[in-house]
Amino acid sequence: MRNKIIIGLGLLWWGCQPAPSPVEHAFLGGQIINPASEIITLYAHDQPLNVLRMSDQNRFEKHFPQAPNTLLRFEHLPETQTLLLEAGDSIWLRGNMSDFTGSVVFSGAGAAKNNFLANQMLAHEKERSFLARKYPLSSGDFRHIIDSLRSEKAALWEDFQQQHPALSPLSEKVLQAAYQYPYANRLERYALIRGKAAVATDSAFFDYRKSLNFNEKELAFYEPYITYLMSYLSLEALPEGSTFMQAKKTTDFNLQRLALIAEKVQDSTLRNVLTRSVAYEELLNFDNHNQHAAFLEAVFALNASGANRDELINFHADLNQMNSGTLLPIADLQTHENEKVASSVAFFGQTTVLYFWSQTQMNHYKRIQSRVANYQQRFPNIRFVGLCIQPYNDMVRDYQDIMQIDPKDQYALLDFEKVSSNWVITALNKGIILDKRGRIIDGFGDFMSDDFAAQLEKLER
Repeated sequence: MRNKIIIGLGLLWWGCQPAPSPVEHAFLGGQIINPASEIITLYAHDQPLNVLRMSDQNRFEKHFPQAPNTLLRFEHLPETQTLLLEAGDSIWLRGNMSDFTGSVVFSGAGAAKNNFLANQMLAHEKERSFLARKYPLSSGDFRHIIDSLRSEKAALWEDFQQQHPALSPLSEKVLQAAYQYPYANRLERYALIRGKAAVATDSAFFDYRKSLNFNEKELAFYEPYITYLMSYLSLEALPEGSTFMQAKKTTDFNLQRLALIAEKVQDSTLRNVLTRSVAYEELLNFDNHNQHAAFLEAVFALNASGANRDELINFHADLNQMNSGTLLPIADLQTHENEKVASSVAFFGQTTVLYFWSQTQMNHYKRIQSRVANYQQRFPNIRFVGLCIQPYNDMVRDYQDIMQIDPKDQYALLDFEKVSSNWVITALNKGIILDKRGRIIDGFGDFMSDDFAAQLEKLER
């Protein structure tokens, strides 16, 4: 009898204990092979969440007492990776900067969904050149190719979902979006590039839109989703009888896209993200520079919350700093001998062209060196200076020695994030032309374009 009472009291005590609290923490760690720097930045909702410094073994780790439970952007410049980090996840990331997209892999609790996401991104990247060659096809044939590829990815998703039935609603939404929106974007781009007339008689061409949502606030910072919406807005804003290549050069086109955002997008966060994207595309259209102050007023009128206001104002100011006739903003550079020098000193005394390259894209460096050799032969009175966007390391120095690249015309940027803002570096093909006093002749050139070569010909005369 006494034993029964003890057991009964024990059960009563156990039943009175609070239920175990749900797991709220998360962990993210990893290792980067051939790192470009010591710094890794994590972004949540497009804002810096954490800046991590790697150890001597190129490892990093971060414990989260409260999991972000959202999409994160993992950034080790110039590479980025989207990942999901939710409560209970303990993820280890490994990647090689010589081919980051192709090498990144996850392990640990929560790894499966991130490997699925990374594999989807890699698959779409590999299909890029293949699909680019298919735009001359009829709309029906092009749609058939897209439908086939999308069906393959949908089957992979269904298999994955069956194997991982406990996915959170956020993970399900993101992983589905990973294959749905890139292909939807391809169809929108087809209509943009070929023109509305090319799909006018294809009644089924836009059927995919019926299953998509223009107000997915959980995807507001997911690049494939935003890219699709930007293509959709562009197609809807395209005037009848106009081509996309013509329309996108006009401020009126971007004002129409702003009006469509106001009409079709209800979620304020998503609206702000799209407005920001349209604003950047307009501000980077340097031929319309005189209209940009008025354009920004229209942006701020739509963006009542004031989000991104300071960012856009500062970006507009950075653009003004790169106008012809102004002095190039001063940046700290690293020489081949590991010495620090100011750009105002390094680029003084001769007409100079600046071009950019990355240690993680050596094939691009080889191509651009070929263009440099051609330019040097054609324009002997112009100095051509290469700028690595990461600080130097021994591997780069050895490569330049083997390739017999003159080190006196090679520097590295010590703070790419700052310089990319001040010099408005949005692509590695950027070329900047300076006069012998360091004043800007062209701050927004494309080093690999025929127009850039024509401009150099005028300077050489």
